[in-house]
Amino acid sequence: MKRREFLQRATAVAPMIVSARVLGLDGPPPSEQVRVGLIGLGSRCREIAKTAVGIPGMRIEAVCDCFEPRVSAAMKSMGEERGWRPYVDFRKMIEQEKLDGVMVETTTHARAWVTCHAMAMGMDVYIEKPMCLTISEGRHMVRLARKHNRVTQVGTQQRSMPLNNWVSDLVKSGALGKIREVLVPNYVGPLEWDNRPGEPMPEGGPEGWWDVWTNQAPMRPYHSELQMGWAKWVDYDGGGISFGVSGWGTHSYDQVNRALGTDETGPVKVILEEAVSDQPAGKYERTPDPKETGLVYYPMAQAAHGPRARVTFIFADGTPMKCHLDGDFGPGLGGIFRFDAGYLDINRDKIDSDIPEVLDHPDKPAPLSVPETQPHIENWMQCIKNRQKCTADIEYGLRATTLCELVNIVRRVGRVNEELEWDPVAERFRNCEEGNALLSRPRRTGYELPDA
Repeated sequence: MKRREFLQRATAVAPMIVSARVLGLDGPPPSEQVRVGLIGLGSRCREIAKTAVGIPGMRIEAVCDCFEPRVSAAMKSMGEERGWRPYVDFRKMIEQEKLDGVMVETTTHARAWVTCHAMAMGMDVYIEKPMCLTISEGRHMVRLARKHNRVTQVGTQQRSMPLNNWVSDLVKSGALGKIREVLVPNYVGPLEWDNRPGEPMPEGGPEGWWDVWTNQAPMRPYHSELQMGWAKWVDYDGGGISFGVSGWGTHSYDQVNRALGTDETGPVKVILEEAVSDQPAGKYERTPDPKETGLVYYPMAQAAHGPRARVTFIFADGTPMKCHLDGDFGPGLGGIFRFDAGYLDINRDKIDSDIPEVLDHPDKPAPLSVPETQPHIENWMQCIKNRQKCTADIEYGLRATTLCELVNIVRRVGRVNEELEWDPVAERFRNCEEGNALLSRPRRTGYELPDA
């Protein structure tokens, strides 16, 4: 069969969707609005809220943040005119409001704790990415979601973009031939906090808010760079900055999982190819081609600077995923797939290829004409009603986050050019106890996760 004919047949087969509704699962009737609360009112939540308020069938009822000035700011900017109700304790919000779900947009280090308690209280959950701080707590989140039959959507919104899904399915179907290698960015990792002296507490926070904000992390004196810049530090995130391991890597590595069909598994080997060193994200000395899919992301990545080292993953079928690309080349939020026939560059709602059948295919979807998170939120809303699995189910979110954490772990272990064997079922290293010691972290008393 000619490759062009195979492409046409591969994209013409529509997947069968079987309803997952089972007696005993709760959720609003299809005709009713989905009523949600927002938890964690930082900049990302404000972006999400602006999109969510314009989606028919969804209604934001309440908002919550442990730092009251953020609650007041959210109410003043959007909440008062829409009748939102303010809270500083998300558990009281869930107890008092008749919500169908919550959107957890907290700091990464608090995300698992908030999400798990919300699910245990009966909430379906939209979880910002990365969904967890460690692989161990991520697996606990999945178990709890299954125990309570919760509908979960992780914020890797490329999974709800028609163009990304269409081209991912081409790769996964084998229509483009055998994958020789996948190239993804070599992202910047997190930094160690240097225990600088504390600062005076900001005004307006309720008693004990800094303890709640600190959550599972070590208790430290208040500092504005922790509260506002937490994504840079290893106790609070895995590199949450632009061109950071967990900040952008979750999107990129999830895109690779979607295309390889490794949504519910992982690599079998991880190799640190060089010693970790402090580096800028890229050299920024080249003149990029205007058609490059990552062009818009190069300026965003330019300020990124920190620990970097090339890492390679090997999947069970032998496919290598090489974390080698700099921030001034290639897709910032996707990957380059190389075949015998040529290459395919998949980025956010944009593709490039030297395989004519891909770019010229009549079934290729157009880019989105709505905000990029809208289809993702809409998918979560519909799944709350019909109890089907979301496009970015919590298991998929864990597998993408696991790849990010494995990058950070092998860099910290530092065994250059050694093949560390990873068991994607047991989610442990077979030959690296130093790495296994980093799969979880001690949690402060009072911030344990509910039993799964």
